Amino acid sequence: MMDEGKKIRLKEAGINVEEALSRFMDNEMLLERFLNKFLTDGSFALLKEAMASGDRDTQLRASHTLKGVCGNLSITRLYELATSQVALMRADRWEEAESMMPEMEQAYEAAIAAIRG
Repeated sequence: MMDEGKKIRLKEAGINVEEALSRFMDNEMLLERFLNKFLTDGSFALLKEAMASGDRDTQLRASHTLKGVCGNLSITRLYELATSQVALMRADRWEEAESMMPEMEQAYEAAIAAIRG
């Protein structure tokens, strides 16, 4: 069972716990298991690597994958950023998409820290 302190930390990190729990049929253990899987998801690392190398196809794929994972887990702050980034990439506004990385990294690190608890 998820303690109240952890729920508060998750919310403060931009994770909509209530929405996530409804998606996981109010099964807190299942939600925690999937949040812990997020810790090993390679989408954000792949996005950073693709940004560093200028590989636009991989940038789009990694950001889109990150968006989907965050959407499913209600990691709302990072989901919204990834959604905006994907839209910029699809509009051929790559420099703007790249300029989002510091804010995305901050949201990613906050989510990771909250999940680790």
